[in-house]
Amino acid sequence: MNDVLVPRPASTILPLRDGADGVEVLLVRRNLNSDFVGGAYVFPGGAVDAGDAALADRVVGLDEASASERLGLATGGLAYYVAALRELYEEAGLLLGTGRDGSSITPDATALERWRDDLNSRRCHFVDVLDGLDQVLDLGGVAYLSHWVTPVGPPRRFDTRFFVVEAPRDQIAGHDEAETVAHRWLRPADALELAASGAITMILPTIRNLESIATFERVADVLAWAGSVRTIERVEPRMLERDGETVILLPGDQGYELD
Repeated sequence: MNDVLVPRPASTILPLRDGADGVEVLLVRRNLNSDFVGGAYVFPGGAVDAGDAALADRVVGLDEASASERLGLATGGLAYYVAALRELYEEAGLLLGTGRDGSSITPDATALERWRDDLNSRRCHFVDVLDGLDQVLDLGGVAYLSHWVTPVGPPRRFDTRFFVVEAPRDQIAGHDEAETVAHRWLRPADALELAASGAITMILPTIRNLESIATFERVADVLAWAGSVRTIERVEPRMLERDGETVILLPGDQGYELD
C-alpha cells in the first residue's frame, strides 16, 4: 500500500460558553462547494501551517516541551495549539489573546474584523495580526480533547488534534463567509439531535467529540475533565465495503483488525 496518502497534521478546536440551559459549543458550516466535508457542521479547524511553529515567541501559558509531551510527540506540539487558535480566528472571528505583559486587553471589534479580512485574503500573516493588535496567543486555557485520523480512502487525510477552550466573553463569533457559510451556538445534546434527525450534517469525529462533552453542565467542568491526566488514544476509522455499502469501523469494532 505504497500509494496510501499520508495524513496532514491538523488542529480543531471546540469553543465553549455557558448558556442559560448549559454548555454551548460553536459549530460552523463548511462551504457547500468545499472539497472536504462540504455543507457539514464542524468545529473551527484546519491544517497546521509552517508558520504556526514559528510563533513560539508569540504565546503565553504553554511551552514547546509541555505541548509536545501532552500530545505524545517528540517535538512540534506547540504548532498544533497555535494552529487551533489561528483557525478559530480565521473561521469564527474569535482571537484568544492577551497583552504582551499578560494584561487583559479587549480588542477593538473593527480592528479584529479588518485584520481577519486581511489574513483570510492572504494580505498578511498571522504574526502580523498579533503584532498589529499588540497581542500574544493565550494557550493557558486550551485543553487537549481527542486525536482523530482520517481513514484511508478520502482524497484528503488529516491527523487531527481536537482541543477545547472557553470562548472570549468580550467577542462575538461570526463565520468568514468563504470557508464557512453559517455558524450556530448549540448545546451538544441539541446538535446531536439535529444531526440524528437529518436537519444538519455532521461527520463522525464531530459527533463523537460532542458526545464526549454532552453530559457536562458548565464550561469549567469540561475544561477540568479535558485538562486532567488521562490517556488519549489515536482513533483512525476504517472504511470497508459490505454488500455494496460503505461501512465505517472504529478501533474495537468487530472486523476492524481484519485485512
